[in-house]
Amino acid sequence: MTFNQFIQKFPEEKLPISITEESASAYSLDNEPLSEKAIEEFILPIETGVDELTEFVPCFRIEGLKDAIALLYWKAALLSYEYVLVTFEKSGKLIDRQVIAGTVSDGHGIVRTVASIDEAMTIYMVSGMAEGAEDEYDASTSTAKELEMLPDGRMIELA
Repeated sequence: MTFNQFIQKFPEEKLPISITEESASAYSLDNEPLSEKAIEEFILPIETGVDELTEFVPCFRIEGLKDAIALLYWKAALLSYEYVLVTFEKSGKLIDRQVIAGTVSDGHGIVRTVASIDEAMTIYMVSGMAEGAEDEYDASTSTAKELEMLPDGRMIELA
C-alpha cells in the first residue's frame, strides 16, 4: 500500500469541526475500515501500547496545510479511546502526533476530552474528570488547552 492510498481512506472534512465521544460511531459507520496492511505500515510505527484488541478507525483528513497532510483517527484500547491527530510530510514521514480528544479511565475515574478545530488550524481541547459514577462530575477539575497546527505540520501549544 502506498502512502497516497492510505490517506485516501480519510475523507476530507471542512473546518471548523468538533470531536466528541459520539464522533467515533459516525466515522466507523461512514468510513471504510483500515486494512491490516495500512495499520501495520502507517499506524503501528507511530503508536505505543497496541495489542491484538486495539482498533483503529479513520476519521478525516484536513486540507489547507502547505507542506503537510493532517489525519485524524480513533484508537480504541482497553480503558482508553483516543482521537489522534497526526501530520505527515507528503512523502509519508511523520511530522507530529497529538491526542486531541477521547475518554480514558484509570479504573477509579474517567477523563473525557473534547476538541474543536477552527479554520485557522487552532485546536481547542477541554478535559473534565468524573470520579466513580458518571454523575459525580466536578467542574473544578476541567482543564483547557490550545494547540496551533503550523503550515509545516508541527503542532505547538499556545500559552
